[in-house]
Amino acid sequence: MGDNAESAHGGARLVKFASSLAGVAVLAFVLGVSVGAKEGTSVFAYIPLLGDGLSATPDDAANLAPFWKAWNTLEERFVATHASSTPPSSKERIWGAIEGLTTAYGDPYTVFLPPEDAKIFEENVNGNFEGVGMEIGMRGGLLTIISPLKGTPAERAGLHAGDGILAIDGEPTDGLSVDEAVKRIRGPRGTTVSFSLLREGESVEIDVVRDVINIPVIDHSFDRMTGIYTIALYSFTGSSVPLFDEALGDLRASGAKKLILDLRGDPGGYLEAAVDIASRFLPGGAVVVTEDYAGKQENVVHRSRGAGGVPEGMDIVVLIDQGSASASEILAGALRDHERATLIGTPSFGKGSVQELVEIDGGSLKITVAKWLTPSGRSISDGGLTPDIEVERTVKDANAGADPQKNRAVEYLRMGK
Repeated sequence: MGDNAESAHGGARLVKFASSLAGVAVLAFVLGVSVGAKEGTSVFAYIPLLGDGLSATPDDAANLAPFWKAWNTLEERFVATHASSTPPSSKERIWGAIEGLTTAYGDPYTVFLPPEDAKIFEENVNGNFEGVGMEIGMRGGLLTIISPLKGTPAERAGLHAGDGILAIDGEPTDGLSVDEAVKRIRGPRGTTVSFSLLREGESVEIDVVRDVINIPVIDHSFDRMTGIYTIALYSFTGSSVPLFDEALGDLRASGAKKLILDLRGDPGGYLEAAVDIASRFLPGGAVVVTEDYAGKQENVVHRSRGAGGVPEGMDIVVLIDQGSASASEILAGALRDHERATLIGTPSFGKGSVQELVEIDGGSLKITVAKWLTPSGRSISDGGLTPDIEVERTVKDANAGADPQKNRAVEYLRMGK
């Protein structure tokens, strides 16, 4: 994962078919980027398949006469009036038609990526890029920052989870897809990108200087005064599980009986990492999350492996906010549904869909194929997770270094309510 925070996969499990000759993940980070997923970056799974088994047979029930009339009319009558209106090639026209087809489904995570964009996408999920370091997604039709990643230009410049992106470098984002926004946001180190943001009902202008993005993973510490151990996860990467196990080793050595698991601002990442970390808390066989394919194929249930590591009887609070997405929501939802933890904070982002990546004519069709369900059967996409105890942390709080959400978690663990 990399700066998919400028990407839009935001938590999906992207599957790249072997026919495209490249492995892919889900969820790219924008601006440095990840998609939202991770589209932006993502709940990722590397699942190479020998051929995608998908049909290219024409659908005889579809009346394509209007399409061909438009195609032939443009072919015969279009006249270029300036250099930028040079007629596209047949292949470019086909790509444009597929883009229009995916747009008709109204799903911000179902998009067609022409070859150049598909290459950028793969660079994003592999972390090979420069940008600002944030995850973006679509909320209520508005391009929205899911989370600026810790220690990145986006965070240092003062971008916040929940900020709506009204314009990028002066160009309005109306009708702009997450993937298109990612292309505008990412760029060479040292260059500047300007944002017009909607924050708490007011317009805010912020410039961000792009840089090489290094995705943070984890912090952990023990407060001897309160007896509370805190583990903050910033992303679910390939290194998250071993680093989490190191933190658990320190937790056990500390003798702490109370834990704060901080998932605020964590835009997600690999599905396997979420399941593995949940397995440290839950008994073997317990449901972590279900991929619901709406009857189009058999649902996939991911269960705890019962790996252990979290001491028995430990009181646990999970902190979430609108920057918690995808894999974060899977982990938090599983711990709450199994009554292993109490959620404190604000509602999570609600990135609960599964994407597959299918190679098409040199490009890639990223298509939503399923939704994530928590163990109790709740769809994560349906408004995200609602905390058991709702506590706001305003921009003013953050700028002042105040943390009422964590303070409430400490109070809850010390007082038991």
